[in-house]
Amino acid sequence: MQSELDRKYDENLARLTAPGGRLVISKDDKGQAIVANFPPTIPGLLRAFCKLNADAEAVVSGDERFTFAQLDEISERLAHALVSRGIAKGDRVGIAMRNCPAWIVSYMAIVKAGGVATLLNGWWEAGELQHALELTEPALILADAPRAKRLAQCPRQFPTIGLAVDQPIETALAELFEGADLAAPLPDIAPDDDATILFTSGSTGESKGAVSTHRAVTTATYAYATGLMCLLGVLTEAGRAPTSPPRTLLSVPLFHVTGEVPVMLNSFVVARCMVVMPKWDASEALRLIEKEKITYFVGVPTMSLELMTHPDRDKYDLSSLRDITAGGAPRPISHVERLQSEFPEAQPALGYGLTETNAAGFSNFWGNYAAKPASTGRAQLPYIEAAILGEGERHLPPREVGEIAIRSAANIKGYWRNPEATAALFTADGYIRTGDVGYLDEDGYLFIVDRKKEIIIRGGENISAAEVEAECYACPAVAEAAVFGMADERLGEVPIAVIYVRDDAELSESELRAFLDSRIAKFKIPERFIFATEPLPRLGTGKIDRRSLKTQYAH
Repeated sequence: MQSELDRKYDENLARLTAPGGRLVISKDDKGQAIVANFPPTIPGLLRAFCKLNADAEAVVSGDERFTFAQLDEISERLAHALVSRGIAKGDRVGIAMRNCPAWIVSYMAIVKAGGVATLLNGWWEAGELQHALELTEPALILADAPRAKRLAQCPRQFPTIGLAVDQPIETALAELFEGADLAAPLPDIAPDDDATILFTSGSTGESKGAVSTHRAVTTATYAYATGLMCLLGVLTEAGRAPTSPPRTLLSVPLFHVTGEVPVMLNSFVVARCMVVMPKWDASEALRLIEKEKITYFVGVPTMSLELMTHPDRDKYDLSSLRDITAGGAPRPISHVERLQSEFPEAQPALGYGLTETNAAGFSNFWGNYAAKPASTGRAQLPYIEAAILGEGERHLPPREVGEIAIRSAANIKGYWRNPEATAALFTADGYIRTGDVGYLDEDGYLFIVDRKKEIIIRGGENISAAEVEAECYACPAVAEAAVFGMADERLGEVPIAVIYVRDDAELSESELRAFLDSRIAKFKIPERFIFATEPLPRLGTGKIDRRSLKTQYAH
């Protein structure tokens, strides 16, 4: 039965999209919903909404503060500078930095210059970076000092400019502006041009480059903006319209799709100020929420849990918080009740999307979330078409369990230079196979019950079990290895490894940790190592029986 909140939300959506409404919805050539009266490219989006919200505060980072107009002006100059340095339309340009104003301005400039913004994971080690660079062959990489040092360790070098991101923005970008022709013409950008490449861990272990068009990224952004417009309408009708401007804590990495789309790009559309955190720290987050009057918080469930349990929480005035949203990992049901108790003025929410869908997908919010805390919510209408796939890709009815699939104009174009993986991603009728297993109830609410692919989600970071196993096998003393996820109250899941050592070798946990530390990002290193005294159990196919090992050890 439809909830009262869903009814009000749907009424506001109908008004927004009705003739004469704020949103004009049409169909693309595949019959998928798009916004016809908003810019279809990222440069168009940035320019239009920076002009519309020109004087509003856009970014706060330490002592630096920028309006939307200032971000637009700086990024416009930088786009001309990139073109004058030889960046051509379609060139991949990497960003390897921590969260900072230079990251945001670099992204804006790259897409304005016609480049494909290639978002490199800031936590990768040299080997992981090398794979991404060999795959995408960037014409230029913009990096902060720690990442530039890591990039210098890669066997194959690509042009890199190090930016002093701790300095004021003009100082940080000085080398890029030096000798540049700021009148160099910028290319025309079309909705179907490539815009971004983000990296996603797959069950095969190697990260894949998910390439999106401008239309895909802008559609995902507008899906999130539409949701906020509808909720604002609900509040306004109830006489509870916000009296303070929206402000968000930018605490998730910008190289993640959550940081890029629903947080950063959506903030341009809804005139929301982003208060930048270089890295997550719960104590600093509490200070900034009070000081900057943060209204909207989004992060993996771990982050909101740390806010709730921090010993100094009561020392800060957190009354400005109106929404506490989680994404990137499942939120334990117990957290929902606790959030309502600890932050009575703030409404909980949860989202579900993939890198492959540009974070668009499903959302569960406010009273609906309290009523169905195990669900990731309804599809973001009118943009998302959801299906549960059974045998032969048959669409299953409510309550039947199958693979979750999503079709929308926000979906990626495919995987960069990987036609086989691209073909495997899409169904014949254009849905993306998520690899997750679940069902839809009679109200259209999605419940995730399992994952088909061997991916472990640790605090929002995707970890390929196959990749970690491969790195364990690189250690000469390891004869057999199996990696899988174990439930964790704080992080959602953590990887654990079962290791069988060669008969003629000796290996301690500390030695194996030290071996892995230089090869893979620290978040991928197993939380726990179990050294088996017998060879690992195998299936009839000869593969290691992960399921039985998980049953035996993951508790």
